[in-house]
Amino acid sequence: MANAPKSLDAWSGEFGDRYTQRSGASAEAVRGRARVWGEVLRRMTGDMPKSVLEVGPNVGLNLLGIQALSDMEQWAIEPNASARAKLVENGVLPAERLFEGFGHSIPLADGAVDMAFTAGVLIHVDPSQLEATMREVHRVASKYVFCSEYFSPKAETITYRGEQDLLFKNDFGSLYMDMFPDLQLVDYGFFWRRTTVMDDSTWWLFRKV
Repeated sequence: MANAPKSLDAWSGEFGDRYTQRSGASAEAVRGRARVWGEVLRRMTGDMPKSVLEVGPNVGLNLLGIQALSDMEQWAIEPNASARAKLVENGVLPAERLFEGFGHSIPLADGAVDMAFTAGVLIHVDPSQLEATMREVHRVASKYVFCSEYFSPKAETITYRGEQDLLFKNDFGSLYMDMFPDLQLVDYGFFWRRTTVMDDSTWWLFRKV
């Protein structure tokens, strides 16, 4: 692809492979994600989603955390082949509910799932494709949009593992609210690495109205 963002080749190729090798679905990590999702799902009591799509699950820690608490049907789109193989081999997702690709082009119909989300993924989306990715997440969700990302009050590009143009901090919650008038803020908060076994991050949960 001519003039494609660096992030596309990085995450689908060897850089993404190395990320997958560093990641692992240990019992401690899954417990941490279950704690995270327990906080989020409580905000949806009485209107719990029955299906969910994660953009960029890697080895599936978030999906496993949700599985510990709910039997909602799960879908995902993941660009890295080694991560997709682990998701299927480890029984996190069946192959028919796992797509190859990036969030800016999700092969699902409008409103196909009750909730769509990213966790530590929008920060790795090149700014040239950020709006398209957020629009796709919004499009396929019939009820809820969730994201958990590194926060900055303004757009920042951060050096990531010695590489440039692979990590971008922003106020993603404000971007969602400014972009989509039909999103109502349900709640927001902060996940602390010490108790969640994930990077410190700000989260936002939105409901379509």
